[in-house]
Amino acid sequence: MIDREHDLPVSRQAEVLNLARSTAYYKPRPVSAEDLALMRRLDELHLDFPFAGARMLRSLLRREGVSVGRRHVATLMKRMGIAAIYRRPNTSKPAPGHKIYPYLLRGVKVEAADHVWAMDISYIPMRRGFVYLAAVVDVASRRVLAHRVSITMETAFCIEVLEEAMVHHGKPMIFNTDQGSQFTSHAFTSLLTAAGISISMDGKGAWRDNVFVERFWRSIKYEEVYLKAYDSVPEARSSISKYITFYNSGRPHSSLDGRTPDEAYFGDRQIALAA
Repeated sequence: MIDREHDLPVSRQAEVLNLARSTAYYKPRPVSAEDLALMRRLDELHLDFPFAGARMLRSLLRREGVSVGRRHVATLMKRMGIAAIYRRPNTSKPAPGHKIYPYLLRGVKVEAADHVWAMDISYIPMRRGFVYLAAVVDVASRRVLAHRVSITMETAFCIEVLEEAMVHHGKPMIFNTDQGSQFTSHAFTSLLTAAGISISMDGKGAWRDNVFVERFWRSIKYEEVYLKAYDSVPEARSSISKYITFYNSGRPHSSLDGRTPDEAYFGDRQIALAA
């Protein structure tokens, strides 16, 4: 938001935007190489043991010879946007002005394209640094309908992914997310409600979080991300986009009886139109 090349002084820009001057001049500290390596390993462990919290992850790392404290692991997990997944009462409270919607998919059998879409965000390691990947997935066909790579987890980039999916594929009956602040924001949910889409949200930290996008995260990380070492954000965007094209159109899925997500998604839509 602050344009350091603008004729208007930075201090005046901060005043107009109602920002503290210290915020305007603040430059984030780069993440150390040691923490980047830890985050990469935490991401791998989280995929294999999604129920593991900071204490267990710390213990797993120590068994590998990595000396790290629980609090530091918790800090890195927060930065990565990951949390232990397990069944527990939903005692979380929404952020001010954010509405939490009920989970609508309990006992629902999803068998047709555009019945349910799901969206999630995942941490993506690079050679130096990391980015976040947001994706909208059609639950029945596993097809990735839209995605974006970003250096932050801000709401705006999540809205861009949602808008792209809706522009190219219409709309689902139900849209499922977790209770992340990006998804509970009025700016995000208002797009869904205005389109007449029912909103479903997993409980915070619930066992079912990520269940509809989990297979995609595992596939892209083990078949693409962990095999690469992206040198830049543009390279990450390009390589991830190529993989998703392959994932949708060239990769057969056993859960789809050997069909690709494209074949399952567009085949189901043709059946629905014919009916």
